[in-house]
Amino acid sequence: MLSWRVIVPFLLTGTIWGSTWYVITGQIDGVPAAWSVAYRFAIATPALFLVAMLMKRRLRLTRPEHLLAALVGLFQFAGNFLFVYHAELYVTSGIVAMMFALLMVPNAIFGRIFLGERVQGGFVIGSMVAIVGVSFLLWHEWQANPDAGVIGGNVGLGIFLALLGILAASFANVVQANPTGRAVPMVSLLAWAMVYGTLFDIVFAFVTTGPPPLPSRPEYWMGIVYLALIGTVITFPLHYNLVREIGAGRTAYNSIVTISVAMLLSTLLEGYQWTVTTALGMVLAVVGMVLALRARRQKSVQVQQSGSLRHDAD
Repeated sequence: MLSWRVIVPFLLTGTIWGSTWYVITGQIDGVPAAWSVAYRFAIATPALFLVAMLMKRRLRLTRPEHLLAALVGLFQFAGNFLFVYHAELYVTSGIVAMMFALLMVPNAIFGRIFLGERVQGGFVIGSMVAIVGVSFLLWHEWQANPDAGVIGGNVGLGIFLALLGILAASFANVVQANPTGRAVPMVSLLAWAMVYGTLFDIVFAFVTTGPPPLPSRPEYWMGIVYLALIGTVITFPLHYNLVREIGAGRTAYNSIVTISVAMLLSTLLEGYQWTVTTALGMVLAVVGMVLALRARRQKSVQVQQSGSLRHDAD
């Protein structure tokens, strides 16, 4: 855990993913959110295929594997991101990031439903503490009800959209862990899923907003490139290498780095105002996440001792 080959990618992925939440706000300022999502993955898709080729992963999928990739693409790279981008029209980026820190909760529920995975008692307790903490933050956001700048005024709608994004991402996470998904190299599955997701994004954007806009601001395109290459293509290989090095349970702790960076940027750049309630909510959310993740990690250790651990199922 103290090796530089672990520490550097651990902090790097958490920091990059933490920054992407704020960068998204610049992608929805005067540009339809749907087209910004489409642009992002139109750039990221060929780059991810290149990564798969450099890693010498097979890219030819069977028909069932293509169907799975299409399902993952629809929920992960279309539904999830479309909901997130639209949610940030109404709720500050740090709060959306905090909500997504609770992704582990629907992951566990869907894992139980679709994969038959058991849910540890410690995980339930930790998740409840984290949910209470995030609820404090959401209550403050609801009361503040910002109505200027990029942030709209309908906080309730933003929270609802973020929840839909969480459910979409969680479903994609769990469904790819079925036997068909386990037989495909992860980077290959993601590359093809991104193809299908991008196609849906383009059709959705065209139908709902019309022809693609071409913003003239250099900052917009710099943000697109950052999100596509740094926030998507670079971080995924680093993330899954960490999973191999230290396990999925320990790797999940970088979500704490992610939300810390996201809230810091939201405070410095979006004018997020801290109160006793929000500070308490942040503490409860982080403590709850640690408790929940420790429970899942302990479960992984027990399974490892029995000789049947799979890191990607943690």
